[in-house]
Amino acid sequence: MLPKKNRLKKNKDFERIFKIGKGYRENFLFLKIAENNLKTSRFGFVVSKKFSKKAFIRNKIKRRLRELVKLKLPEIRKGIDGVILVIPGLKNKPRTLSAERVRGKDFWELEGIINRLFKKAGIISK
Repeated sequence: MLPKKNRLKKNKDFERIFKIGKGYRENFLFLKIAENNLKTSRFGFVVSKKFSKKAFIRNKIKRRLRELVKLKLPEIRKGIDGVILVIPGLKNKPRTLSAERVRGKDFWELEGIINRLFKKAGIISK
């Protein structure tokens, strides 16, 4: 589980990131980041009902994403707030993931997508 100090919980924090943050997209994920004045990086996750009506699928995706971010925390630059959104409108496009395909998506494949997304955003080393 992602440590409490690394979680975004307050609605005003999400709103601030959506308002001033810069966005990056990789496959079915969208990352919005903004600087914060803290010594830690914090992350929030959004999987809407538009992606899947089934709560267990949405929660499973969020759990996997939280775990991947937790594993990457030592490599992530400090002082970043980020929100990872799962894009719902990609179900009919080739080479993308629908809710049904994400359910069976391998954890390590998701790690590759997260790595590429973080490198594209410039918040991770390597």
